[in-house]
Formats: sequence, structure tokens, C-alpha cells
Amino acid sequence: MDAYKQSASSLLDTYTSFCFEVLIMAVKELTILVVCSLIVWTGSEIFTSTDKISHLFEEEKFLLDAFSLYIDAEEEIVKKMKRDLLLLQLGTYSDPVDPEQIKDPVAAFILLIRLRSEWMSIEKYTSRSLSEYNVYQTVLEYAEIPQVEDLQGAALGLISLQELYKLYPHNITKETSLNADQAYFVGFVAYNENKFQHAFLWFLYSLGRLAEYSTVTEKELLHYLSDSAYHFGNLPVAIYFSQQLFNLDPTNEEVKVQLDLYRFLLYQKTSNKDIFTLINESSNSYEALCRGEVDERTSKRQMALSCRYSTGGGNPRLMYAPVKEEVEWDEPRIIRYHDIISDRDIESLKNISRPLLSRSETIGGVTNIRTSQSVFLDEGYPVVARVNQRIADITGLSMKSAEHLHVQNYGIGGKYEPHYDELDNENERIATFLIYMSDVEIGGATVFPKVGVSLKPKMGSAVFWYNLHKNGNVDLNTEHAGCPVLRGNKWVANKWIHEFGQEFRRPCSLSYWE
Repeated sequence: MDAYKQSASSLLDTYTSFCFEVLIMAVKELTILVVCSLIVWTGSEIFTSTDKISHLFEEEKFLLDAFSLYIDAEEEIVKKMKRDLLLLQLGTYSDPVDPEQIKDPVAAFILLIRLRSEWMSIEKYTSRSLSEYNVYQTVLEYAEIPQVEDLQGAALGLISLQELYKLYPHNITKETSLNADQAYFVGFVAYNENKFQHAFLWFLYSLGRLAEYSTVTEKELLHYLSDSAYHFGNLPVAIYFSQQLFNLDPTNEEVKVQLDLYRFLLYQKTSNKDIFTLINESSNSYEALCRGEVDERTSKRQMALSCRYSTGGGNPRLMYAPVKEEVEWDEPRIIRYHDIISDRDIESLKNISRPLLSRSETIGGVTNIRTSQSVFLDEGYPVVARVNQRIADITGLSMKSAEHLHVQNYGIGGKYEPHYDELDNENERIATFLIYMSDVEIGGATVFPKVGVSLKPKMGSAVFWYNLHKNGNVDLNTEHAGCPVLRGNKWVANKWIHEFGQEFRRPCSLSYWE
């Protein structure tokens, strides 16, 4: 009997230990416990012994006690999940009701981080459930959860905004601030991209926001501050932060060696780059135009241009409702048409496009020169057919060989670097009709670097220009770009019109200069 008690006690300890593991893993099925009991008695035919049957009273008590313990542990897990849910819900109270109001790129970046964090917290619980009715796991399979690549891309978007618009971390976070961990992430992305000045400034920003709950440590930040300053080319600053790091840990031989190396190199170097002042070394006319640095002569020339009501060359559909035509530039001729699409049609195009959007590509495929998502819409949608007819009426060109309407939405720091619209084939894009489907508060202008023209997006308006001269040659002055969106949500629709079918609508010229 004593041997049986010792054996039962040993089995009870083993059983209890296993059940605790089950509780930690949040197993919800009672059948697991039943299986445990069956495993304990495997090989014993209980029905053949009355004595063993009598001991089932003890086994029954043990089973019920274990089940009670299981329920208590499950209740503790539920309490913890509810606490975590409350914390996650508290973080959503400041969100705008209308998704269109997410105009601040920093707020958008924080939303990506938070949703990623929420998903990982919830997935930690739900993935342990063995229930075949685990609905949440099924939902997660179809949910659009931000991936690490999304966070990195968003951070790069913020950095590109800083580079082009010459913004410091405290400038870009003026309306929405980042905590120490979020700023560290942006700095780390910049560091890995060899953008050491921006990395340094973000690490410095993070250092000033360290709190008890921060995951990043002061040692980590001091290390990267020193290393970023060194790679950028400012040894005094690198030495300063290395010394701060050494003061925190005087026994760290690696830091001591690094500090000695920096001091040695400082004696051999005559000058150091200013790491605290942003200087855009690669600044060009495209970037200057995006910043609003328009030549005064260009402004005066634009002021001399005209605007008028147009019937599209006598189109019957425009005789009683002419369009408002404004000449934005004369050579190449760039025309803006105002109020050519209704707010209702704009919303229809957005609603159709949203579930179909995918990463935009250039002729050579997906590249970093274009940061947006887009979709081609055919005339199967009545609103698209109306827009295409409107374009044909205004331009007087045939839409038969034109491409489908191309709807785009730009992301964080969304841009399209300088490019030409013409295609390198036999049926080139003779003209571009660009519709603005939203206003953009800051940034997002369409600029023509070769002629110094900048066009601000205006919802409901469109700009039109010819990419080719009448002789078929590319008009090199039509090189254009979409500036990064600093604040706002930029939607556009492009209609690229091909030269086939335009022979009698825009006659060719034999002159080299036309």
C-alpha cells in the first residue's frame, strides 16, 4: 500500500506538472485532461480488480481537483488578456474616425507600429489554443497585418522626407511625437542605409525620450551615437559619446579601445563635418522645386499666362458647359482644367480602387523611385467610362489606343522621382492627362525640373501635356516628378494617351523643331 501511495504521489506530481504546462499554453480542451488520466493507467485492466476499482474514488477526486486548478489558471489568463486588451484599446482613443484624416506621416508610422505590436500580443495568446473553433486565428489569416518590411519602408519614407525638405526629427514630429523605442527604430533603419547623419539625429532624439518603460537602453543609444558620428566624419562628437558610454561601464575594454582609436585618429584629421546641421549635398532642381524654391523669373512668366473657358475645339458636349482652362506653362504647353470631375465620381473611383491597389511599378518593375500603390481600371465601371469620355471631349484625342485609367494612392513620403511618360516602343504615349483626386496640404506637387514649373494638387482639377513633339521626338522638357507628400493623402488618376489613332487629330510634322 505504501508503494502504491509513493507511486501515486509520483504520478500526481508528474500529472500536476504536465497540467501546469497545459495551463501556460492556454489549452482549452477538457479532453486533454481525460487523456492524461488514460495515459497514467495504460496497461492496467482496472475492471479485473475490485481493489483497483475502489481506488477510482481517489482518482475521481484527483481529476476534479486538477480540473479546478485548470479553471483557476485559465481565469488568470483571461484576466491578463482582458488587461492587455484594455491597454491596447486605450492606445486607439486618439485615432481619427475617418481614415482619410491620417495625413501626418508620423501618425501613420505609429499606427503601423502599434498594429504590428497589437497583432503580436494577441497572436501570442490565440496561437496556443488547440480549439478547432479558434475563430481569431482564422481571422488573422486574412487580416492585413503590417509586416517588418512595412515598418522599415515607412521609416525610410520619413527619412526621405527629412532629406528632401531638410527636416530635423523635432520638425517632422512637431504634431505627433515618437517615443524612445520608435525613434530608435527610425534611427536604426537610417544607420543600416548608411544615412549616418539622420541616424545620429534620431538616436539623439531617442536618448532625450528614454523612460522606464523603454526597451532600448542608454548604452545602446550611446554606442550608436558614437558609431554614427564616426562614420559620418565627426570625431569629436564620436569621442564625446564614447566617453559617456565608458563612464557608464569603465570595465568595458572594447569601448576603451574604441575611444583610444578615435583620439588617435583625431590628431591626424584636420577637419570634421558638422553632424548637427542638415545639408542636402545632392540637392537638384527637382528637390528645390519640391521645397517651393521657384525661380522669380518663372513666377513672373507664369503670371503673364492666360486662362479661359474652352469648348475643346467646338465639342458639342462642351458648348453649353465649357471647361475652365488655365495655361500653367507655355513651352512645353501645360494646361490645367478646373472642376472636370465631381466629388461623387472621385469617391466612386477611390472606393473601386481600394481593394484592388498593389505596389506601383515602373517600366523596369518595382523600384524605389516610385512609392505608391495603384490599379488600372477599365471601362467596365460606368464612372471610368464617364471619365474617359470627359478626357476625350476636353483634349479632342481618341481614347481607342489609350491605356486604362490608372488610379494611384501615395504612401508615407510617397513620391515619383523625375521621369518621362513616353514608352520605348512603336506606340508611345503621346500625351498625359493627370487628374488630382485630393488636395494635399504640404508637398505632393507635380514638378517639371527642366523648365522650373511646380503644380500644386487641387482636387477635381487635371493637368494635360504632350510628351512628344509633332515630329514624334520626345519633348525633353516634359520630364516631371511627383514630390514626396509631407502632409496629406494624395490620390491621382493618370490617362496615358497613345499616338496611334491621333493622325488626323494632331497631324504629324516633318520639321525637326516641332
